[in-house]
Amino acid sequence: MEELASEAPDRPALTCDGQTLSRMELDLTSNRLARVYGELGVVEDDLVTLALPNSIDFVVACLAIWKCGATPQPVSHALPDAELGKIIELANPRIVVGVDEDRSFGRPFLPRGFEAPPEVSDAALPEKTAACWKAPTSGGSTGRPKLILATSPATLDTKTAFAQGQVRDGVSLVPGPMYHNGPFACAMRAMFIGNHVVLCSRFDPEATLSLIERERVDWTLLVPTMMSRIWRLPESTRNKYDLSSLRYCLHFGAPCPVWLKEAWIAWLGPDRIFELFGPSEAQGATRINGHEWLAHPGSVGRPIDGCEVKVFDSEGVESPPGVVGEIYMRSSTGKVTYRYLGAEAETLPGGWETVGDLGWVDEDGYLFFADRRTDMIVTGGSNVYPAEIEAALESHPSVKDSAVIGLPDDDKGQRLHAIVQLEPEVSDDELREHLRNHLVHYKIPSTFEHVAHSVRDEGGKVRRSGLRAERLPSA
Repeated sequence: MEELASEAPDRPALTCDGQTLSRMELDLTSNRLARVYGELGVVEDDLVTLALPNSIDFVVACLAIWKCGATPQPVSHALPDAELGKIIELANPRIVVGVDEDRSFGRPFLPRGFEAPPEVSDAALPEKTAACWKAPTSGGSTGRPKLILATSPATLDTKTAFAQGQVRDGVSLVPGPMYHNGPFACAMRAMFIGNHVVLCSRFDPEATLSLIERERVDWTLLVPTMMSRIWRLPESTRNKYDLSSLRYCLHFGAPCPVWLKEAWIAWLGPDRIFELFGPSEAQGATRINGHEWLAHPGSVGRPIDGCEVKVFDSEGVESPPGVVGEIYMRSSTGKVTYRYLGAEAETLPGGWETVGDLGWVDEDGYLFFADRRTDMIVTGGSNVYPAEIEAALESHPSVKDSAVIGLPDDDKGQRLHAIVQLEPEVSDDELREHLRNHLVHYKIPSTFEHVAHSVRDEGGKVRRSGLRAERLPSA
């Protein structure tokens, strides 16, 4: 940051909720905070658990952690105590940032809103480099937390930084929660290639369009839930904002329904819509642009950056094109990109790894995502993928959000149960009739549950294991 600040000290570096810091302000503020962290004992290769919402403070804290040679370990500031405690026990951080004493679990802590005293020096610090630049948390579908420790040090390869369409000195908008790996990695890489990074403390569909216009955003990262909520704005609202500066709209993090992807391509054009698929572990990824997607509807793309992808069946035999199996990835160079804390990798001979995603490839080598292995529901002997049913549900104009889970059933083993957020309300019969036009009969849920809130987290992810547990009788 020091180099960027010396090049253009007054250039905007970070904006969140109307507050902006210049490059120089961001550099000096993080220098002061790094000294405070050092006084609390933070040294090279420590983990620092960071429980702050999207904010200026979140980014300043990350920079301060890196300047100590340590590693940010971000978590949701809204985690319940039990879950936060498990993560802190696993991470064993030097300090916890963003909590009060009753949520520090005996660790040194700094509360939300803490600022380094003005008398603390803001002079440059000795250069230190963490061996691991990030350590996001992933509970996956197991409900047990694990940390994904990147094996890359806290230095930046600008070729990697440019890989997802960001350009030097651009303007990047990241409205998703920074405790998720995708928003975190994209925002921070953008900042270090000189971007003005625009964050949102919470996602609002119209405010997102307004920010693109006002800040002349050229790159943004969305998840399909955000895309759906933007699309459901009145057409007059969507079209009143000038989005001409936006040249690269990237989405990932959850399956994107075909109808929604078609709508966005028709709205913004195929040249501006891109999709990325890959785990936080970063063994590999696929990417697809709008033109390719129109030729391969529903695909998440082909491998990029030296990644190899294969689909294997439960016996470890490669599946032929069009047949669903488990998605495995590996780097063609053999590079190891991560290590787990709290879990073991699932592997096959030859360096192939999986995180439990199911899918298939077509004859042209394009990958299609089906669902998570742990989310698949077996009902009446048939394999059903919740993501397919949710996409069909959410094509109904009243369905704002949905999640499909399997609940015990004496006859079928599991019955399909749909949790839906509706606006306005419609009957279950109308939902069933809508689904009959999209799905075979055995994929239509037996029961519907109407809720007043989103079933997804801030990053657009559904934690079906938790939803299922909440609806099962206590043992």
